[in-house]
Amino acid sequence: MNKFVNIAIVGLGQVGIYLYNELKIKKKDIEIKTGKKIQIVAISARNKNKKRKFNIDKKIFYSNPLNIFKEKHVDILFECVGLSDGISKKVTENALKKKINVITPNKTLIAKHGDYLAKLAEKHNVNLEFEASVAGGIPIIKTIKDGLFTNKINKVYGILNGTTNYILTEMEKTGETFDNVLKKAQQLGYAEPGNPKLDLNGFDAFAKVRILSALSYNSLISKKKCIMEGIENIDVKDIKIANQLNLRIKLLGISEIINGKLFETVHPCLVGKNTYIGNVNGVMNAVITHGKPVGETILQGEGAGPGPTSSSLLSDLVSILRGGIKNPFGISSNKRKKAQVLNNNLYTNSLYLRFEVNDKSGVLSNITNRFAKFKISIKRIIQTPDKKNKKATIVIITHKTTEINARNCLSIFKKNKNILKFPTLIRLYN
Repeated sequence: MNKFVNIAIVGLGQVGIYLYNELKIKKKDIEIKTGKKIQIVAISARNKNKKRKFNIDKKIFYSNPLNIFKEKHVDILFECVGLSDGISKKVTENALKKKINVITPNKTLIAKHGDYLAKLAEKHNVNLEFEASVAGGIPIIKTIKDGLFTNKINKVYGILNGTTNYILTEMEKTGETFDNVLKKAQQLGYAEPGNPKLDLNGFDAFAKVRILSALSYNSLISKKKCIMEGIENIDVKDIKIANQLNLRIKLLGISEIINGKLFETVHPCLVGKNTYIGNVNGVMNAVITHGKPVGETILQGEGAGPGPTSSSLLSDLVSILRGGIKNPFGISSNKRKKAQVLNNNLYTNSLYLRFEVNDKSGVLSNITNRFAKFKISIKRIIQTPDKKNKKATIVIITHKTTEINARNCLSIFKKNKNILKFPTLIRLYN
């Protein structure tokens, strides 16, 4: 790579515009550390005249990013649009085919098309870097690809979404409802102001799990349907009951090799207050790996926001500027194998189940009899009557049972008139 390096940024949302400013501010630092002089030769977004936090050079602005390839020589392109398909895929694909290095924080793009894009990068002898796609500023991808390269990893899990972790932490701290805390998260910029659904329903964290699995196990990205649940159904009542049990609710992303098969999931978990993961609060993320011979490795830091994301994007930039072509997933695409996937129905957990019922005799025995029929052993029952409204809250903690057994057991409660809503289910983290 020449001493002078031309850079293009496609996408000027929160991350793109912050990155643009950071590149201008840290130009000298980057030159000192790499010996390369960077210059931004092209930027692209849908609206040139949109008000942004930092002034942009409109002389290098492109409304259609594909025109950049026709008019500019680019060495490194940052894709910051954030779509799983569409212009994000087109721009990345075009850049790689034209032997342009690509850096992206786009976890949905990598989770969906990472295998194809990695092959393209390898074929054209350029880098495809995506450190910022998982856990913001935490260098988990470099840690797995380089630092833990000789280890056999069998499990990676953690808190992979800062928005949901902030909401659950604030609900516990303030006693406010999910809706009120979500509004606060949107005002602070932790949640999307328009549609935060992909954070809340677990999709964002699940895309990250799929990337971590491929890196950890040298496998192709799995496309199998998995258990994916978010935090939309968590009530402040669940937070308070968890607190009484010395537990906390966390949205965990989990990837594990069980009996030689891949298991991936994202769902709320009850974890002990005295555990490490139970004390990762606010917008913080944490990723924990288990492997041999190193054992357990923990990385924690801010996982959301333009600052931490830009930190990882610049880390990838420095890596490319220092030279060398690296396989995007650590090893050649030809050597990555399709993983055998564990049947989701065989997943086992202890369960927390909250029933809202009419306070009548026989209701509890009706529930426990159903559990006995499916051989689900009950560990603890907490019954809280609401005499004024002739209702009650019943919480049941079970011993371990399989996913299919729990689902079949609970199905009948949809039709029971004395059970006022389908029970809230939260798994206890093993």
